[in-house]
Amino acid sequence: HVQLVESGGGSVQAGGSLRLSCVASGYMYATYCMAWFRQAPGKEREGVAAIILGDPTTYYADSVKGRFTISQDNAKNTLYLQMNSLKPEDSGTYYCAATRQRWCPIHDANGYNLWGQGTQVTVS
Repeated sequence: HVQLVESGGGSVQAGGSLRLSCVASGYMYATYCMAWFRQAPGKEREGVAAIILGDPTTYYADSVKGRFTISQDNAKNTLYLQMNSLKPEDSGTYYCAATRQRWCPIHDANGYNLWGQGTQVTVS
C-alpha cells in the first residue's frame, strides 16, 4: 500500500522560504490528484494547493496564490510545495494527501483517503 512521508518543515522568519517534500512509497498507479493541507492548533484543516498528476493542472487557496507553488517530480515519486514570502498565519502542520477519485479539491479534506504524518511549519 502507498505511504506518504512529508519533510522540509521548520522555523523561519516572516518573509522567508521553505520547500516541503512528500515522498510516496509503494504503488501510485491510478492516483489522480495530490494536495497539501495545513492545520493550526484549534482550527480546521484547510486546503493549500492541489495538483492533477501528469497534467499538471494546479489549484491554490486564495491566501497563498502568488507565494506558494505545488509541483511533482514523476521520476522521484515526490510532491513539492515551494513556499515563499511566508507569513505568521502560514504556521501549522502541513499534510500531504492523495486520492484516486477523479476530483482535486482544496476545499474538502474528507475527499482524500491517503495522508502523510505531517510536517511542522512555524513562521515568526
